[in-house]
Amino acid sequence: MTPSIRSMVFRFATSCIATFVLSLCSAATIVEGVLSGGSLAEFGSNVEAYGSNMSVAFPGLPQGQYTVEVEAAELYFNSPGMRVMDISCDGISIAKDLDLSKSAGGKNKPVNVSAKVNHRADSLGGALTVVFAGKVENAKFDLIRIKNASGAIVGESVPAKLQNKQDAEISRIPKVAGPEIWKDPTKKPEARADDLIRRLSTKEKISQIMMAAPAILRLGIPAYDWWNESLHGVARAGHATVFPQAIAAAATWNDDLWNQAANAISDEARAKHHEYARTHNGDSARYYGLDMWSPNVNIFRDPRWGRGHETYGEDPYLTSRFGVTFVKGLQGDDPKYLKTVATPKHYAVHSGPEHLRHVFDAQASEQDLFETYLPAFEACIREGKAYSIMTAYNRFRGQSCTAHDLLMLKLLRGVWGFNGYTVSDVDSVDDIWRTHKLVRDAAEAAAIALKKGLDLNSGGTYSALPEALRRKLCSVKDIDIALKRCLVARFRLGMFDPPQLVKYAKIPFSKNDSLEHDALALKVAQEAIVLLKNERKALPLAKSGTIAVIGPTAAEGKTDNAWINTVLTGNYAGLPSHPVPILDGIAKKLEGKGTVLYAKGCDLMAAKPELEKEALEAARKADRIIAVMGLSPQCEGEEGDGGERTSLALLPHQEDLLKRLCALGKPVTLVLTGGSAIAANWAKENVPAILDCWYPGQRGGDAVADVLFGDYNPAGRLPVTFYKSEKDLPAFEDYGMKGRTYRYFPGEPLWGFGYGLSYTTFAYSGMKVVPAHNGEQTVSVSVKNTSELAGDEVVQLYISQKGSGLPIRSLRGFKRIHLRPGETKTVAFHLTPFQFAFANTKGIRTVEVGEVEIGVGGSQIAAQSATVKIEKRIANPPYMHKPPSVR
Repeated sequence: MTPSIRSMVFRFATSCIATFVLSLCSAATIVEGVLSGGSLAEFGSNVEAYGSNMSVAFPGLPQGQYTVEVEAAELYFNSPGMRVMDISCDGISIAKDLDLSKSAGGKNKPVNVSAKVNHRADSLGGALTVVFAGKVENAKFDLIRIKNASGAIVGESVPAKLQNKQDAEISRIPKVAGPEIWKDPTKKPEARADDLIRRLSTKEKISQIMMAAPAILRLGIPAYDWWNESLHGVARAGHATVFPQAIAAAATWNDDLWNQAANAISDEARAKHHEYARTHNGDSARYYGLDMWSPNVNIFRDPRWGRGHETYGEDPYLTSRFGVTFVKGLQGDDPKYLKTVATPKHYAVHSGPEHLRHVFDAQASEQDLFETYLPAFEACIREGKAYSIMTAYNRFRGQSCTAHDLLMLKLLRGVWGFNGYTVSDVDSVDDIWRTHKLVRDAAEAAAIALKKGLDLNSGGTYSALPEALRRKLCSVKDIDIALKRCLVARFRLGMFDPPQLVKYAKIPFSKNDSLEHDALALKVAQEAIVLLKNERKALPLAKSGTIAVIGPTAAEGKTDNAWINTVLTGNYAGLPSHPVPILDGIAKKLEGKGTVLYAKGCDLMAAKPELEKEALEAARKADRIIAVMGLSPQCEGEEGDGGERTSLALLPHQEDLLKRLCALGKPVTLVLTGGSAIAANWAKENVPAILDCWYPGQRGGDAVADVLFGDYNPAGRLPVTFYKSEKDLPAFEDYGMKGRTYRYFPGEPLWGFGYGLSYTTFAYSGMKVVPAHNGEQTVSVSVKNTSELAGDEVVQLYISQKGSGLPIRSLRGFKRIHLRPGETKTVAFHLTPFQFAFANTKGIRTVEVGEVEIGVGGSQIAAQSATVKIEKRIANPPYMHKPPSVR
């Protein structure tokens, strides 16, 4: 052993059977060796392995010729003949009667011997095994190195890496006879998973249920990192189409369109995955896998929550519909293979505060739990058939959501019949003991999570499972159950099958960041824009004259860093190749027709007198002013990245600038950016035209300009309530729904959930309610475009029933339709008993006897209404949703 190697080795004594983890250069293949029949001894700064008969096995090496090199140094004897041994490998002698004392020429001087070996591979002749036999005294070694035919190191071991006896046992490779069913694409995924599991050591099994699953070379299984993100486009993997943020998608009230976006996103995920694997020997790295940790279907119960813009808003029904359609778009429609795996998150009762998420214990009544917090998850699992689900960091009623009896066992696996795999938020298993302090250590946390149904640890705490096994906190059977669910997902993704059998493997890389997807991103952005005010038809604007574009979020959106969250992208986004900030979109509209002056006016979070002076000078030169203000991910986001808001108001320095702009007496339009409600009270009273564009994606600037100048007729609707002040709300930490969201808020909002204007007017007529014998009710209504401009209308259906703790009203149907001037369409909502049911105080969904009010219109304000009498009580009606139809 060379001095450089010796200096890095620490000595320790241990029992006679051990396993060691190899530490190699980046070019080497990492394999494991198992020492049997030998022991370790400590001497100075060195560790040596010794034994009268001992062997070291290197599993996982494919068939071929290898050079086996062994290094040993004499540490005890000076005279020849005092240590003599034989060394062989796979029947080939490496050294015969090796007199270590004589050959070394003194203490601490290494002896090197080597031989070429033709290895038959594990499936034919077992692991490549180096055998030592002591003839005089014990045999010993300091280093074994295995090189392949090209000279590359593919295996290396030093005794210092040896661990305890139990680790050797969990590393033992089982001997399995019979056909390799796991490689047969004609077999069912479950049978293939069972066959593969019986071929793995316990250590290999554990490695495959943690986030970065290493390759198992002896079986040809590539490395796979389970973490990928696709909230509104494939994130963090370079250039990709960046669609509007999730809250903006919900503002379209067009779940069919969002399904198209999800299909495009999964196209790009597949294209990226296969391109990466093709150039990395089949391996897949983080953000290039096929398990997408999206959508976020938590309820945006309080606008102060920093991550609310990742959600589909405050309503369980709207969230359910967008969650289901997104899941279906991600997972595809092939009967055999999943396109990608969708992962609704964060299960459950999770919506801030961000800075407390690792210690917080959320409390909610049975009624709020089943009426508000769970419906979207249930819909994604039962109807969307999501094959994965992510648990939340926080506790709920004292138990970690990652190891929860009610959430994980009773509901998810039991009532809902979920048969996919569960995954922790990053590393929420660690929180079970470290921050929630529910158990003593990592081994107990790993064991309780595993036994409560947590299959995949997105982190490293499951590395404590060997200790949990030693202490009998869990069993190998528990590990097998979790691993099977994860492997079935990989089989269903076609990861082990020939590409020609998997239709999604044929998606070309040209689909990524394509012009087709760019056009779709523009359409989603257009449909997401909500026109909040348009006094005396202030909009659309003429494409002429001089326009001053003022505001801190007008020009933001261009970056070369995919990790920087901008006003265009929001968070969890990829890198748009040709982003269009709002300023750029406006400038394109006036190119050759007018003049655009730009001034920032202030920083996002602070006033700057010199910037304000520039803005007022530009505004005085203009005919009209477009103020672009609001929020960016800098002030709302995840823990450590924006965080929570303490006030809902438009930031005071931005509002002061807006007031000074309006005081100039020029026409002013306000464009709000951000991912949540903004209490723009002064603006509502004083600015003629206001629209909200959210975080509008890579084509956001074009979409905003299209609406401002009349090239697109807006029809977006609010997916959240815009309150006048945070003082209208209960405490942020209070998870009770009383006083929250349009369903339980008794006050007057600034703008209500479901609200949005258009350049077109519509009339409703002929509402009919037709009951069916199975408890269904068909509600139909005619909608006519009464203007001279084509446009979209979002037809909304709400139901209301009096009862303890029941909502004021609840959305139960919606449909976005396009109408030409003078055109009429009839929308029919097919309401099942499940859609009529509310959760009672015990959490039981029930259709109660009594009168139900049904209202239909373009907002919560009913244009047409009817009263339906329910004459038969139905407890726990089966899950069933029917989409509306249009004729």
